[in-house]
Amino acid sequence: MIISYLIAFIVSFLIVYLVIPPLGRLAFRLDFVDKPRQNVERKIHRKPIPLTASYAIFAGFIVTYLCVAKGFTMQTGAIILGSILLLAIGTVDDWYKTRGKDFPTLPKFLVQISAAVVVYASGITFSGFYNPLSGAFVNLPEWLQFVLTILWIFGVTTVINFSDGMDGLAGGLSAISAVTLFVVAMAKGQSDSAMMAIILVGVTVAYLRYNKPPAQVFMGDAGATFLGFILAVIALDGAFKQATVLSLFIPILALGVPIFDNIFVVLKRLRGGKPIYQADASQAHYRLLRAGLSPKQAVMFLYLINGCLSLSSIILLLLQV
Repeated sequence: MIISYLIAFIVSFLIVYLVIPPLGRLAFRLDFVDKPRQNVERKIHRKPIPLTASYAIFAGFIVTYLCVAKGFTMQTGAIILGSILLLAIGTVDDWYKTRGKDFPTLPKFLVQISAAVVVYASGITFSGFYNPLSGAFVNLPEWLQFVLTILWIFGVTTVINFSDGMDGLAGGLSAISAVTLFVVAMAKGQSDSAMMAIILVGVTVAYLRYNKPPAQVFMGDAGATFLGFILAVIALDGAFKQATVLSLFIPILALGVPIFDNIFVVLKRLRGGKPIYQADASQAHYRLLRAGLSPKQAVMFLYLINGCLSLSSIILLLLQV
């Protein structure tokens, strides 16, 4: 079993590692690049950067996943369909950005919700939890299962996307979270979730080879929403299964930095009367830059915090509460 995980990691890593460079060259020919903008705090790069890493990440994950999947199930199809939906709308959004425009929020919202509904319809859901006092499983009403599943998938998809504002940040946070979810799935004997998690580790580590400061390539909204979507599905299919009340916090802590930071950002925007989706520079990485840290220091600091939160989630798992 360990050999199969290692092979999956290597295959997914190599696909992304080998495909990113030619896609980057194609991006320049198509003018599918993120151009720096003057007087925009969120645009800290100083030269055009290809936005095509998302397709390498998608290919690396899906090809490897199909190779190791135990047959093509409805859940496999749902994950692929949801991923394609997010990649498509993310590509449109990224294309608008290459032209210095903002894509409307409503279509993105509807497609992201649709991808979550597809996953729910396949049977990947948050169905309930074990009562630690009685040991009985608390099966939630179907309407609540639906609401919580959709909110989780949509929420994680969004927070990873919001975190993609600095070289190496979203990819690194996703890699740390994926490693944590892999450990959790292995401890629980959930081989399918563990396989998805280790494949995600492979694609993110390969992507970081080109996205570490100074970045040679970006994954754009298409790649960031895809990573968030897959992380959400892995948690639903793994860490949330057979969970007690306290162990429900395991996947939340594993994704701690993007979740807690973006809760803060949303509350701040609501308090200021701004739309939730209005891009600004209120995320933690921008605040750290304004505090005097260099981009690399800010990224490493957030890696450290996410690593500590991930270790806390594993400790919670070992306590078996």
